[in-house]
Amino acid sequence: MSVLSTVAALTASRTGRAEPLTTVRHQHLDEKPFILVPLTLAGEACAPLAALAGTDPEHPTLLTVRQPRNRAERFRFAERVAALLLAYIDGCRTETEPYTVGRGKEKEERLRFQRAPQLLVPNGEGIAYVRLLGRLTRLRATEGPYAVDPSVPTLGKWLTWFADLAEFPDSGVMLAMTRLLAANWATGQSSSEDSHLASLLSWIDPPEDNDGARAAREAEDPAVWPPAGPSTDPVFDRTLHELMTRYDEASDDRGREAVGRQIDRELHGQMLSTWRLMWRGVELLRELPEGAHVPGRWVLDRRWFSEYAEYLNADGRPQARRDQAVRAARRLARLEDAVTRYEAQRAYDDPLVMAEYELTGAAFTGRVTARDENRLVPGDRPGSQVWRPTITLRTGTDARVDLAVGTEVKSPARPGQEARILDVRREDDGGHTVVLQLKGGFARKRTPPAPPGTLAEAGEELTYTTLNPTAMPSALPDEENTPWTHGGPPQPYEPTDEDAEETWE
Repeated sequence: MSVLSTVAALTASRTGRAEPLTTVRHQHLDEKPFILVPLTLAGEACAPLAALAGTDPEHPTLLTVRQPRNRAERFRFAERVAALLLAYIDGCRTETEPYTVGRGKEKEERLRFQRAPQLLVPNGEGIAYVRLLGRLTRLRATEGPYAVDPSVPTLGKWLTWFADLAEFPDSGVMLAMTRLLAANWATGQSSSEDSHLASLLSWIDPPEDNDGARAAREAEDPAVWPPAGPSTDPVFDRTLHELMTRYDEASDDRGREAVGRQIDRELHGQMLSTWRLMWRGVELLRELPEGAHVPGRWVLDRRWFSEYAEYLNADGRPQARRDQAVRAARRLARLEDAVTRYEAQRAYDDPLVMAEYELTGAAFTGRVTARDENRLVPGDRPGSQVWRPTITLRTGTDARVDLAVGTEVKSPARPGQEARILDVRREDDGGHTVVLQLKGGFARKRTPPAPPGTLAEAGEELTYTTLNPTAMPSALPDEENTPWTHGGPPQPYEPTDEDAEETWE
């Protein structure tokens, strides 16, 4: 926990209401997200029990498995999920727009969809559930002794795609509501308690006659606010066990159906409160303005969606059970780049996030006291000179500047302008004087004077940081150029008969 988030949590515990950690929302929220509230049978890794799903806040679709230990019922549940989710995905594949990849002779025109699906689940355990359900369905065979409906492996491939992208912080195609809310508000409870959706929302949006702490304690009563899943409440499990026993022992179809409808009502009651909390969370998040970099990240999500949809149409092979070494390394590099880029973009978009970096010394804020617009320095060629103006900043008395001379920095106010620290002096009052040499960002001009607005004026307050939201990704060789020392080019994954065998236990 950072210094500012600790202070915010302490303030929340004193006031009884969550404190904001951000000034903008750093994730895209679709106009029509697909919300999934899943439940699993107690004691089973991924035995589907029920789900509320859909895009309409007022009319969720109830999916139940009246006997989760029955293999046929599990796959009927998967078919029903597929009918809903695949239809939603197809609805995002209607309109396209052109875009360009590559440069020069390698430039290529492609098409991407103007929408991408967004799957919201209550918590991190919901993401784990989607990943496991995808693994248990994507490799199924549509022919042979364990044949399933063709929609089941297709569902598994898409669920795996969602779960894989959920690991990347800059992707918005699959998000957990508790993580979204906790990233924007600090509560007076622990981070583990923040994983309880009802408790977390009680701090953020408490009733008028209550404070967050008291409302959160009341929200912990499973009889009033059942768990958000996928795990169920142990007391409810006993009731469910009795009903399932009666369902199995029913003497005829009529009696079994009557008990089955009772099971459906009980499961619906367990999930309905979470469904409503999910949509309340969406409403609260939509009240926050969207960060400047969010639309660009969603464009990238739409590209990934378009490319994966095209891949499924052309090839259709499922994701492998395990990544090969080369692909695992490439995925790790992509993930590290995404984390670095996302954190930098958050800081550029949000002064509250940038303040965290100022406390650690990775950023500083100062007021311009002087500038040298006509400064020229020797160029690379003998006798040549290049234009490199400077500005001088004066920080506050309590500011921390730990950056050394020669450090490359940028300002969110002028992200296209590079700067390098020429001098840092600590003043008697505890503040710092920092001299910066500037390069670029002058509307392509290479000689003075600077176009209006491109060079900071005296008195202007600026923040500079080592963070770079446009840092280039790690350079790795193409898969086909993998050297023999690393196993050579990886072979495409081919599902085997063994992969399609019954493993859903």
